[in-house]
Amino acid sequence: MSQDIIADVLNEIMNGKRNRKNSVQVKRYSKLLIEVLNLAKKHGYIEEYKAGKELEIKFKLNKCKAVKPRFYASINQLDKYIKRFLPARDFGILIISTNKGLITQEEAYEKNIGGSLIAYFY
Repeated sequence: MSQDIIADVLNEIMNGKRNRKNSVQVKRYSKLLIEVLNLAKKHGYIEEYKAGKELEIKFKLNKCKAVKPRFYASINQLDKYIKRFLPARDFGILIISTNKGLITQEEAYEKNIGGSLIAYFY
């Protein structure tokens, strides 16, 4: 176990997908992870999750991964990272942490703000 809870949980999801499961249970979670899962659920990559003593996550996605190291991307540099992490321009989401909260790359373009790259889903 590392100190990065988001990376650990997204790796658990991908391991579950490789093992042909549609849900995983994790013991450690944080408020930031819950916000990441909220954005993924809003865009249809996570079916549902239940937080209690353990966090149970039901998913339907191709791939999800944490961005390591956490690159800072201004609005001008965002295209470079979208090309690096997503397979196509309108396919998937890149989650960005800004001073306005967590947003996707589309919202970053609308609000014209950059931030630290957290994770991507497709």
